[in-house]
Amino acid sequence: MRSMTTALLYDPVFAVHDAGAGHPESAMRYTALVRALEEDRETAGLPRLRPRPATEKELASCHGPGYIDLVRRRIQEGRRSLGFPDTNVGPGSWDAAVHAAGGAMTAVDAVLQGDVKSVFCVVRPPGHHARPKQGMGFCLFNNVALAARHAQIAHGLERILIVDWDVHHGNGTQEIFYDDPSVLFFSTHQSNWYPYSGAAHETGDGAGEGFTINCPFPYGTGLAPIREAFLERLLPAARDFQPELVLISAGFDALEADPLGGFRLHPDDFTELTTIVRDIADKNGAQGRIVSLLEGGYDLHSMALAALAHVRALTA
Repeated sequence: MRSMTTALLYDPVFAVHDAGAGHPESAMRYTALVRALEEDRETAGLPRLRPRPATEKELASCHGPGYIDLVRRRIQEGRRSLGFPDTNVGPGSWDAAVHAAGGAMTAVDAVLQGDVKSVFCVVRPPGHHARPKQGMGFCLFNNVALAARHAQIAHGLERILIVDWDVHHGNGTQEIFYDDPSVLFFSTHQSNWYPYSGAAHETGDGAGEGFTINCPFPYGTGLAPIREAFLERLLPAARDFQPELVLISAGFDALEADPLGGFRLHPDDFTELTTIVRDIADKNGAQGRIVSLLEGGYDLHSMALAALAHVRALTA
């Protein structure tokens, strides 16, 4: 039964991460989404969760201790980058990043304890490009991967589905779980585009063979082929896998207006994609439990409209 509600997780700490003047991953993304959610009649009254910071032990479930120390040290030293491409940081970036990871865990706790049925987390910095020992693509720690590991370690879950519809492939998430049959990773993304991974033949390794499903599409792709991939690839795989929890890497940079992608989705298209994922969570073992985490999305207006469509569909 879908008797519980959807919650929102957000906090001003996510606005303190400063990637630099003119950077597309700016605090305005957080502000635009929160304003839209608080002003919309259907979402304004949803319960709100507050994030907690992830501990370094929790971060180490997906990231090497040396990398965690590097992130903390370079921020404390006042550096403006982690030293990897596309990993700008500022004085508040450590607090934002550990709260983004911890917020994902807070949301997992809420749905698995039965407090709410689903959570949309307005977190930044995003996470799905973060590799075990390297940040990249605006990402410091891999929030969705850390959420999955938390569900396994703290709650004993055995099967978790991650759906990534960001226009960029979630290479870090794939790498973390590539040989792990306990996590089914499904991604639709633009082919021959940053980070230049996620080919269809990348399907997992060892015991994880077959538990990575990549669906790359060319520049200019709209909803129809992506919807078909959800129905023809994701849905049968989820039926076989029977996930106990569904996580979404909810990037909204597949929108036609987005400056960093080449897809042609419209905000209302995320109603349909969300509905498919919600039905998977309802009918295939997850008892409706979904945690959705903000990833990309850099056109403020269309991103806010798409996020509203997504949350409304979660609450339906």
